[in-house]
Amino acid sequence: MSDAALPRPALNVGQLAPLYAAQALATGATTVSTVLASLIMSGLHFETLVGLPSTLISTSAALSAGAFGALMLRRGRRTGLSAAFTLGALGAAVGFVGARWALLPVFLIGACLMGAAQGGYQQARYAAAESVPDDRRGTALGALMLMSVLGSFLITGASRPIETLGAALGSTPEVAGWLVGGVLLGAAALLIRLWRPAALPAQTRAAPAKLTVREAFAIPGVRSTALALATAQGLMVTLMSLTPLRAHHMGMDHGAVAALISGHILGMFGFGWLTGPLIDRLGLRFGYVSGALLLAAAALSAPLSGAAWLAVSMFGLGLGWNLAFVAGSKSLTRFPAAQGVTDGLGYVAAGVGTALGGVIIARAGFPVLAGACAVLALLPLISAWRVRAA
Repeated sequence: MSDAALPRPALNVGQLAPLYAAQALATGATTVSTVLASLIMSGLHFETLVGLPSTLISTSAALSAGAFGALMLRRGRRTGLSAAFTLGALGAAVGFVGARWALLPVFLIGACLMGAAQGGYQQARYAAAESVPDDRRGTALGALMLMSVLGSFLITGASRPIETLGAALGSTPEVAGWLVGGVLLGAAALLIRLWRPAALPAQTRAAPAKLTVREAFAIPGVRSTALALATAQGLMVTLMSLTPLRAHHMGMDHGAVAALISGHILGMFGFGWLTGPLIDRLGLRFGYVSGALLLAAAALSAPLSGAAWLAVSMFGLGLGWNLAFVAGSKSLTRFPAAQGVTDGLGYVAAGVGTALGGVIIARAGFPVLAGACAVLALLPLISAWRVRAA
């Protein structure tokens, strides 16, 4: 009997449940902090600086990802993730204090701490993948993506209680949302202490953790994997952040823009149950090629006239990111020393993309930005060419 005909073991959901639940709570906290930060800045009467908290969050995440990756190599995933969730809870609390009492520097410090925490707890996907054999890692990553959808729904569904909390605190729902984010991250920190990493057979473990970053990136295929992950992250964040501006210029109201973002989040996380197993069965090349083509198609369809094309673009952007991101994350699971640095590169790509994207739109128009993104979206094809059979 061939290996392909052998039964595929099911995921140990019970063993992974605390990790998945913690990530769901963290996604909810990330959503509320990122979305509400610009509104808080506006409420503090700093209209010209509404994008500053998001910039600080991305920059802090880029700077901390490598440090958290190194911590997890030395002390283990559970210790590193626990520290990241705790730091995030502290950052949300500091941000709440700054927003509640109109202390701008304090709020921005909170944003920096939240960003630094993201650089750590976003690496939970590697912990999930390492907990299962190699031929089930795509499935484990896809399931983690699906939990992120639940986290987003959790925070959006709690809008009315958050409004009530804001009124009780004598503040706004946006400010109260940061306090709720801190509670979610605190709960995630407690949950992660209940998680016990699985002990896998030696042949299914990742490459030795004693490799240095330089040694890891010297391994064939690692640099191209980092390229795919950074490209997917940078393009996704750039178009996700700037397409709503195009929608606004087209005359779409707040509800329509919110629907676009919801469709994008659905594409990013809602199909993890399908994309993860497909990558397990069809290989990493499938993830890179299909992800690159979807990202390019999303960029090319974004400038087309009509709200329907924007909806197609945002959904395709999320799904293309999902495929490239799951494939790259599965591949990089074997090389822990490269994980934190690669995540940092992704945050840098996102920050540079949004900064340059705004300039390109102002000087040349949205179609020029979309065309450039479509060309860059093909970079994961290099990863598909370089990858070894999965």
